[in-house]
Amino acid sequence: MIKTLHKMGIKSNHMYAAGLCSVGLAFASWFASRQTEHAGLDRADRWGIFIGEWAPTFMAMGVALRIEETHRELEESEMETFGKSADMRSRTHAGV
Repeated sequence: MIKTLHKMGIKSNHMYAAGLCSVGLAFASWFASRQTEHAGLDRADRWGIFIGEWAPTFMAMGVALRIEETHRELEESEMETFGKSADMRSRTHAGV
C-alpha cells in the first residue's frame, strides 16, 4: 500500500500535514458539536475522539512514506554510482 501511495505521488509531508489537520479538525468538530447539537458534552467528546484517532494513522503513514522515500533515494544513488563505475571500467579497460 505504501509503495502504491508513493507511486501516486503522495509524499510523507502530505501525511504529516493530514495528521496535524486532523488534530485541528478534531477540536473544531468537538467545539461545533458542543455548540450546535443538543445531545450534550458526551456526544461532542465522541466526535472529537473519533476524528482525533485519525492523527496517529496519518503520522504512521507519513513515517512509512518517509522510509520509502529514503529507500528510493538510496537505490537511485546506488544505481547512479554503479552505472558510472561500469562506464569507467569499460572505458579504461577498452572492453577487456
